[in-house]
Amino acid sequence: MPNPFHIAVLPGDGIGPDVTAEGVKVLRAVESRLDGVRFVLEEFSVGAGEYLRSGDPLPAAAFEGLKQCDAILLGAMGLPGVRWPNGTEMAPQIDLRERLELYAGVRPIRLYHAGHSPLKNYGAGEIDFVLFRESTEGMFWARRGQYDPAAAEVCDTMRISRKGSERLFRAAFREAGRRRGLCTLVDKANVLPSMSYFRRIFDEIAAEFPGVRTERIYVDAASLYLVQRPQTFDVMVTENIFGDILSDLAAGLVGGMGMAPSADIGDRYAVFQPSHGSAPDIAGKGIANPIATILSVALMLDWLGQPEGAAMIRHAVETVCNDPANWTKDLGGPLTTTQSGDKVVKAL
Repeated sequence: MPNPFHIAVLPGDGIGPDVTAEGVKVLRAVESRLDGVRFVLEEFSVGAGEYLRSGDPLPAAAFEGLKQCDAILLGAMGLPGVRWPNGTEMAPQIDLRERLELYAGVRPIRLYHAGHSPLKNYGAGEIDFVLFRESTEGMFWARRGQYDPAAAEVCDTMRISRKGSERLFRAAFREAGRRRGLCTLVDKANVLPSMSYFRRIFDEIAAEFPGVRTERIYVDAASLYLVQRPQTFDVMVTENIFGDILSDLAAGLVGGMGMAPSADIGDRYAVFQPSHGSAPDIAGKGIANPIATILSVALMLDWLGQPEGAAMIRHAVETVCNDPANWTKDLGGPLTTTQSGDKVVKAL
């Protein structure tokens, strides 16, 4: 039997532990159905809650432990009332992206049931695209800056590097080659010099992938087209903060954040988590939607070279979402968080 996969589990804050438990439940169910595949799970305490306990949201020992694992499954991190002196929330999940060079923020968007979308003209599977968000620089580059509360102005800097752009674009083009062969650049090259530079590098990398069609859209127009014609997109690629905003808009097209999985992938490490935040107002109430976390487990299995397990999960989610009686409260259904996870396990 091959060596087991060592998975770091970071439940985090708010509803993180609630949804992570369901993701782990589904992973264990898949494990029992895959011949010769085993997972060893190790839990680490990281997040705002850990900061309140130890004074460090990402302890050095935890970080070193994470680096020894084959993949990282994360629930949600951060609490509105726990902030750094500059007023920003603690976000160790962003620290992980930067310190592990997880440059490709992968946000799959798929409509599983027509009733999940506010756009009533689309059925299951008609909205199906992936947004690639650069996750280590962009406007987020300035997030650690300090400012004087008495200052007359405060400036943030957007960083776009050739290295960061090239590796992101190649990842997006490779994914487009595996899908429907279209890669859409989203930028603001008509106004910002950094975005003009971003586009120039995109054009250079596009030449390496002659089999992939390309288009270039300004971010404001992309927001419009996502509402008007989301079915036309295949792979979208953009800067960090643009991707942060557009991925939430895109999630709204398919049922909300509870239906939006994500992966932050680098050349060596990868983190898998739902796109949603910690939602402390509903933590522990049993009403959080775990599907985004469960679909993030499927992304993790893809990363680990277990496409059969990933396909099992996606098929089970599709089966569950087919019936409105299986939906959680955010989708207008009756199920609790735990019941939703149980339904997916049963559908396996």
